[in-house]
Amino acid sequence: MSLELIVDSRKEGISIALLNDGKLIELHKEQDGINEFAVGDIYLGKVRKVVPSLNASFVDVGYEKDAFLHYLDLGPQFNSLNKFSRNTLRGKQNVADLLYFKGEKDIPKDGKIKDVVSSSAPILVQVAKEPISSKGPRLCAEITLAGRYLVLVPFSNKVSISQKIKNNEERSRLKEVMNSIKPKNFGVIIRTVAEGKKIELLDQDLKNLVGKWKKMHENLKGAKPPFRVLGEIDKTSSILRDLLNAEFTNIHVNDAELAENLKEYVSGIAPGREKIVRQYDGKLEVFEKFGVNKQIKSLFGKKVPLPSGGYLIIEHTEAMHVVDVNSGNRKGADGQESNALATNIEAAEEIARVLQLRDMGGIVCIDFIDMHDRANNKALHDVLKKAMSNDRAKHNILPPSKFGVVEITRQRVRPETDINTSEKCPTCNGTGEVQASILFAEEIMNNLEYLVTQRNEKDISLLVHPYLESFFKKGLFSHQMKWFFKYKKWISVRGNSANHLLQYSFVNKNKEEITL
Repeated sequence: MSLELIVDSRKEGISIALLNDGKLIELHKEQDGINEFAVGDIYLGKVRKVVPSLNASFVDVGYEKDAFLHYLDLGPQFNSLNKFSRNTLRGKQNVADLLYFKGEKDIPKDGKIKDVVSSSAPILVQVAKEPISSKGPRLCAEITLAGRYLVLVPFSNKVSISQKIKNNEERSRLKEVMNSIKPKNFGVIIRTVAEGKKIELLDQDLKNLVGKWKKMHENLKGAKPPFRVLGEIDKTSSILRDLLNAEFTNIHVNDAELAENLKEYVSGIAPGREKIVRQYDGKLEVFEKFGVNKQIKSLFGKKVPLPSGGYLIIEHTEAMHVVDVNSGNRKGADGQESNALATNIEAAEEIARVLQLRDMGGIVCIDFIDMHDRANNKALHDVLKKAMSNDRAKHNILPPSKFGVVEITRQRVRPETDINTSEKCPTCNGTGEVQASILFAEEIMNNLEYLVTQRNEKDISLLVHPYLESFFKKGLFSHQMKWFFKYKKWISVRGNSANHLLQYSFVNKNKEEITL
């Protein structure tokens, strides 16, 4: 397995694509480099209303809709956190260190929220789920700070270890190491990537997390709700923090400053690996160069093609996602049952990728092609579980029902990534009236002549749909060659599959669009 991260930095924000052996498995977008109400952000909120019938409260954290906080999400040490935050706001808690902090009694598991939370009171909370659809954020009051190897849990002294670390000797070593270096009244969760790591790396990660806690404490002093006390790191860094391992081969960035920042970050969490960060300065757009645009268009539509000729139909309703598997024009020589199994297995692997790529959560119902052999249904179930084993979101997969339907529940913590891949009719622009589109190429050539002769632009490249690229470059004496003889300069013509058929732009040598 080979992992590559492609980072496309633009004025309007940053787009991040994660490729596994060249296949797109994750896509993230950050508007202006800021993502408010992201999972992990810590806010000082104000309780708007306590609802005993729901055993929950609604909290104002600055979002247009009040956030939701259930009693079960308060955490056992809520009273201790509440005491710490209120004393900090009042100026009585001047240090972030918890060495001499006297904790409060844990709240009962089956308690009532009206007994511990009151209306109009300030409350320190963390975003557990981002705003989705018409709902505000989902909150928790059990503050945790995630690092590369550890997760810091204030007001707890417990050391927990990832269940994926199976070796008993290693588990004992990590627990002993952590008990010897962690501060008092701070609990720690040891992540899977900590297995086999030296104490120096674990200690540095712990110090970084304690530093975050101190920064949060400083920001909390004198704050007035609603206020973001501590923001989660940007999406690029969080992906590197959670995924960076020996299988990460390259990180391609099209911005020099961001590339240097990422090199510095990688050297901090994985010394010696900063060489995998490479600045991309090719002529093609970075997403075009690595085939990301083409994969986006094929994977985010209602119809997702399969390599064998089959396809998926994906529908989204308010209650669930529904996926229908079709064999298309696929024909197997070994009979209908084997053909159905082969198509279903191929579809299962693609569905696992699409779920992660689109970040589809909640209930997902998949209507596979009917198979009558129980062994085949079990094989399909095993393939789907294996394909989703690398999915970081919590999920549960039920075996195929007698109707061939597989039900999946997948953790939903942020809105589904939704990209509209449909295009307006290039000739009528959605009006239903066809205009003289044959004049489009002439429009491009007229604008080119204006830029060269009137504006005296020196280095010009034309970005068009690949079909138009062929039109301008085909033949021995092509339009591109004619331009060379006419203007005494070479006009580069580059195809960009992100463009629709009649979309084009001129760019200079700095890849900045030339406005007409």
